[in-house]
Amino acid sequence: MINRRVFSKALGLGTGAAAVSLAGLPTASADARSESVASPVPEVAPVAHTVFPQLKQVRAGLLNVGYAELGPAHGPVVICLHGWPYDIHSYVDVAPLLAERGYRVIVPYLRGHGTTRFLSEGTFRNAQQSAIALDIVALMDALKIEKAVLAGFDWGSRTADIIAALWPERCKALVSVGGYLVTNREANLKPLAPKAEYAWWYQYYFATERGRLAMEDKGLRHDLTRLVWEAVSPTWDFDDATFERTAAAFDNPDYAAVVIHNYRWRLSLADGERRYDGIERRLATRPFIEVPTITLDADQDPFTAPGGGISYRDRFTGAYEHRTLAGVGHNVPQEAPTAFAQAVIDVDRL
Repeated sequence: MINRRVFSKALGLGTGAAAVSLAGLPTASADARSESVASPVPEVAPVAHTVFPQLKQVRAGLLNVGYAELGPAHGPVVICLHGWPYDIHSYVDVAPLLAERGYRVIVPYLRGHGTTRFLSEGTFRNAQQSAIALDIVALMDALKIEKAVLAGFDWGSRTADIIAALWPERCKALVSVGGYLVTNREANLKPLAPKAEYAWWYQYYFATERGRLAMEDKGLRHDLTRLVWEAVSPTWDFDDATFERTAAAFDNPDYAAVVIHNYRWRLSLADGERRYDGIERRLATRPFIEVPTITLDADQDPFTAPGGGISYRDRFTGAYEHRTLAGVGHNVPQEAPTAFAQAVIDVDRL
């Protein structure tokens, strides 16, 4: 566990590749590590489930964290981390698949989302990457979880990557959609190719006062986040009810502040907190990730880097596999729950 002393110090502080279908079954590949692949997960259609059985709350670090939990209380732990603009429902189909395999599955609302609340009104609504990562470490401490498989996409990938890199003793294995997503603010000052910049339109919108006001307006926020869903998951035919279940999590009173700070901080347009400077300096060195890892790329996600993971391959120095998901957009666990669950089970055997 990270005790108060270590927490304070922290604040100062065989390769393979495989292409994967929507069913999550590896296709033939000369380099595939077949010995690491578990028996296939039963295929489920997206949105086979609509709700979690129950939600729980626990005080952890700076937060009272809302989370879903499925599976046996003493099973091996998997923590599934959502992104933006999403919530725990990204894992509404993945979690039962893993629970059926004997895993204890924890799916928390990130700060500013759903039923997660700051314990103090005076706490800065900070969403820099190190603060969010420490939220998850604090959650693990609160739930007395020594080590877990971490799996995520978007903000969730970044958070899981950070924990795997800096506190590998807490991460048994890693599933990371999009690969190595640790933010490098210096690199973010440089322009991208125009097509890539176009996909990030909302990030630049949030840098303006108009964008901040739009996020604070419930109607505009609703339409903006739905537009992002449609743009980054062009092949996902989700219905209104699916979106509305997630959009309810955006009514958190701190949602707008957290989201705006996250994207402004990434572009060096907002300051973080000095107590996280030591961690951010370590992350700026692009630390290696040594734990067993499966990276997933979605071929319909506009943020997927070309090259089949080659751009970040050198950051992963332990047992590793890469898989590309055909016909899948940004919200990988909800669009392709079988493939995501299979990756979690397989990485636990790498």
